[in-house]
This record gives sequence, structure tokens and C-alpha cells, in this order.
Amino acid sequence: MGTAAGVLSASAAPAADADRYRYKYLIAIAVTMAAMLELIDTSIVNVAIPHMMGNLGATLDEISWVSVGYIIANVIVIPMSPWLSAYYGRRRYLTGSIFLFIIASMFCGAAGSLASLVFWRVIQGIGGGALLSTAQSTLWEAFPPHEVGIGQAMFGVGVMVGPTLGPTLGGYIVDNWNWPWIFYINLPLGLIAAVLTWTYVRDSIHQERSNKVDWLGIALMTVAVGSLQWMLERGERYDWFDSPFVTGLAITSAVSFVWLVFHELTTEEPVIDFHILRSRQLSAGVVMGALLGFALFGSVFVLPVFLQSLHNFTANQTGMVILPGAIASAMTMAILGKRLRTIPDGRPLIAFGAVIFMVCMWQLGGLTLESGKEDLFWPLVLRGVGLGFLFIPLNSIALADLPPRQLAQGTSLFNLMRQLGGSMGIAVMATMLSRFSKEKKAILTEHLTTTAPDALARVDAIFHGLVAKGMNPVSAKQQALMLLDRTVSVQASVLAFSRIYLLSGMALLAVIPLMLLWKTGRGRIAAPVDGH
Repeated sequence: MGTAAGVLSASAAPAADADRYRYKYLIAIAVTMAAMLELIDTSIVNVAIPHMMGNLGATLDEISWVSVGYIIANVIVIPMSPWLSAYYGRRRYLTGSIFLFIIASMFCGAAGSLASLVFWRVIQGIGGGALLSTAQSTLWEAFPPHEVGIGQAMFGVGVMVGPTLGPTLGGYIVDNWNWPWIFYINLPLGLIAAVLTWTYVRDSIHQERSNKVDWLGIALMTVAVGSLQWMLERGERYDWFDSPFVTGLAITSAVSFVWLVFHELTTEEPVIDFHILRSRQLSAGVVMGALLGFALFGSVFVLPVFLQSLHNFTANQTGMVILPGAIASAMTMAILGKRLRTIPDGRPLIAFGAVIFMVCMWQLGGLTLESGKEDLFWPLVLRGVGLGFLFIPLNSIALADLPPRQLAQGTSLFNLMRQLGGSMGIAVMATMLSRFSKEKKAILTEHLTTTAPDALARVDAIFHGLVAKGMNPVSAKQQALMLLDRTVSVQASVLAFSRIYLLSGMALLAVIPLMLLWKTGRGRIAAPVDGH
């Protein structure tokens, strides 16, 4: 009798596994689509800001809260997502977050005032915060061990392609329809993702529901992360620590974070479990994730500015230039994801990806005003390949030694640090771009006035040409000098962009020595299920 029961149990196991993984691709499509919507909406509004300003009668400083409010709400919710997922159940939390996201999108499109638009963008950011870490942790259980890399590759494609598609899609919508449609487009796609999620996603077999709410932890985390993100978003505009406001945000964030860590380490049921950072794999991995976000979001921010401000590209043209690199990244991750199980050590792949990315940044640093689309194609394809080699093994190795019940917390911290690293990358790149441009312009101006008689002769020729056309000498001199100043400013910007690209590449090279902290380069295969 016992033997027969054992045989039945053994034969039932493959059937249970087959049923468990039957809808893995539908689950992957649902959660990846939701994550992409969240990432696209981080940047899609940027190209519509001038239209919003005119329609809502807002200043640039006021309208910037449409982006800032969304991002702050987003990064606040990301670290709370594992706790919220366990408290409400993964299926209900993920589906509810998607519905909250699309409802807020509808009200954003229908907003008739700036206050209404900012309010619903904050609500949209709260809904979107669940769609990254919860989606990724879901995919660890949705695929069988030998295919888990495929699920992570699909998620990685969404993470890498989403920030690229935002400005492109936003530019196309604004050019052909109107700015509210950048929000309305979320409705049909979000509904599809919500229906698929509710139908096929199941609660985690490892989740442990908390018996009480850690209100103090939630409050401290909100203040710490919110203040940091606000500082990063506003720092460059207010000249960083020369501003008492920015300094106050920095102090508030630091004090709140120290208090948060102390509280979470001593409370019985924390909203964020910092104990998991005892894992050297994860603690080193989240730092690398921050560096990845810094380089990825920083370079995504800089390149469109370069193309649109110096080459007069439209948002749509810029997107078409960047698209081949995104496709290359997707293809690389698809290939690596399928072979993840057979890779004994992923560290050489990460190092290779970082070096390839640096080579790409070095090539982009050589761009001039005469550079065309063909000069961008291969560097951006290489950039996509490098990021593809980085994301899959880095994500897998960082989580390698976490027990299944801590996987959601691990993916949450990894995604949070990548997002904060991205915000820091954008802030640093914007500040350095302005500073480098001023430095280069001062050097070029000094050179022109002392050792460049040809340039001065050019100004003199323009002056005489304008006078010959009937312009008075005073105005002609001013116009000639303004033309020279504009030329110097453009050349200084080109030199500044070159340094920014190299800074981005060197930031990602920093992941290589951090790999020495890892105990193993073997990636996580899957979260084991009960009974296996």
C-alpha cells in the first residue's frame, strides 16, 4: 500500500509541475507588459511638457512636478512591494496595482488643471511601483528551473527597452494626436495585462503574511526615499548644496534612513527586511545594480539631448536612431536567458558587457557636429549587446543564495537601487554637462581671443558683410559676435558630451572589481517549489 502511494505521488509530481508551468508565457507577457508600461511612463511625458505648459497655463518649474511626483511615488512603493504583496496576496496586489495605474492614467489624460494632473500622476506612480519588483519575483516561480532564464530575459527586455521607447512613443503621439493620449494609450494595454494577471498569476507559495502593519517603518521609508529622490530631481536646478532647501532634503533623507535601518533591524515584522543584505551576493549585487542604473539611465538621458539640441533631431527621429540598440539588447538577453542554466560562472559575461559598454561610450565620445546616423548605428548596437550581457547574469548571481521566502525582498532592493542609481545618473549627468560646457567654453573663448586670428578675421568678414547689406555698424558687430559666441557654445557642448559619455562608461566598469566580493559566479536557477 505504501509502495503504491509512493508511485502515485511520484507520478503526480510531473503532472503538478506541468500544470503549474502551463501558462508561463502568458504570465511573462502580462507582468512584463505591466513593467514596461511603468517604465515608459517615467519618461514619456518629457516630450509633451511644452504642450502641457501651454494647455494648462503652467511654468516649467510647475509642470516638472508631473514627472517628479510620479517618480517619487514610484520609488517609495518599490521597497514596500514585497510586504504589500504578502499582505494582500500577489495576484490581488499586482492586479489591483495595474488597475490603479490605468485608472490614474485615465484621469491624467482628462485633467483640466495642473493640480489635478500632478495628483493623478502621484497615484499613477503608486500603482506603478508594484510593477517592477513584483513582476520580476513572479517570473522566478512561473518558469521551470531549466527555463527560468527565459522569463528573466523577457523581463530584462522590458526593463532595457522601456526607457528607450518612452520619448519615442511620446514624440509620435504628441506629433500625431495630442498630449492626453500619452496617458490614454495605457488603458487598453493595461487592461490586457490586468486580465492576464488575474487569470493566470497565482500567489507565491513562499509568501508569509504579516500579522501587523509596520506604520513607523512605512513612514520612515517614505520620508527617506522620497526626500532623496526629490533632492536628485531638484538638485541641479537649485545648484545643489548651495541651496538650503536641497541641503535640508539631504539631511532629512540621511537621518530618516539611519532611523529606518535601526527600526527595521529591531522590529519583529519589518516592512523591509534589511537582514537579507548579510548576503554578500545581494549586497554587492545591489551596488552593481545602482551602477547599472547610473550608466543606463544617464546615457539614455544624455544621447537624446545631444541629438535634439545639437543635431536638431525630433523625438521620433531620436527614437529610431536608438531603436537598433534596444533590439540588440533584447536579442542578446534572449540568447543568454535560454542558456543561463548551462553557464557555470557569469562573472566573465558581466566583465565583457562592461568593457563593451565602455567601448561604445568611447566611440560616442568621438562624435562631432558632422556625425550622422550611420556613425551612431554600431556604437549603439554595441551598447545594447553590452547591457544584454550585463543584466541577465548580474540579476541572477545577485540573488543566487537567497532562500525562496526572501526572493521578493531581494528583487525589490535590487530594482530600487537600480532606479535610484538611474535618478542619480540623470542628476549627475545634467550637472556635469552644464559644468563641463561652461569650462570648455571658457577655454575656447580664451583661445579665440589670444591665438586664433583666423576666427577673429571670420568675425570681421561677417561684420563687413552685414554692413554691406545695410545693417548699421553697431548692430552688425553685435550680430557677428553673437554668431561667434553661438559657435563656441556649440563646440563646448560637443566636448562636454564627450566627457559625459566617458564618465558613464567608467561608472559601469566599476562593477568589475565589485565582483571580487561574490562567493560564486553561479547564477540562481529558480526558486524551488514545495516538495522538490
